[in-house]
This record gives sequence, C-alpha cells and structure tokens, in this order.
Amino acid sequence: MPIVTVKMLEGRNDDQKKALIEQVTSAVVETVDAPPENVTVIIEEMKHEHYGKAGKRPSVLD
Repeated sequence: MPIVTVKMLEGRNDDQKKALIEQVTSAVVETVDAPPENVTVIIEEMKHEHYGKAGKRPSVLD
C-alpha cells in the first residue's frame, strides 16, 4: 500500500489539490503497478512563515 506525502506551502485551492492527488496517484499506479484503491496521498500544507531555505526566509515571503 503506497503512501505518498506531499509537503507544500499553503495557498492552493481545492481544485489544484484534487488534481495533484489524481496525478500523484496515477504516477504511483503506473510506476509501481499498485491498484489505485491502495494508493494514499497526504497533503501537508505549511504556513509561509514556517518555511526557510539556506538559513533564511525567501524574500518573496516577507
């Protein structure tokens, strides 16, 4: 039973998340030959202020 966790910054709408889940599921089904009903996709959203790279918050987030 494949379980895929996608971590991303918040801000996507429900349609985008639905499409992401569908596409990730399709990729897993195609790649590891798992039945779609056995694939779980978890989206973990992070607040922009909880994100940093190379020790700094990206300037576009300030």
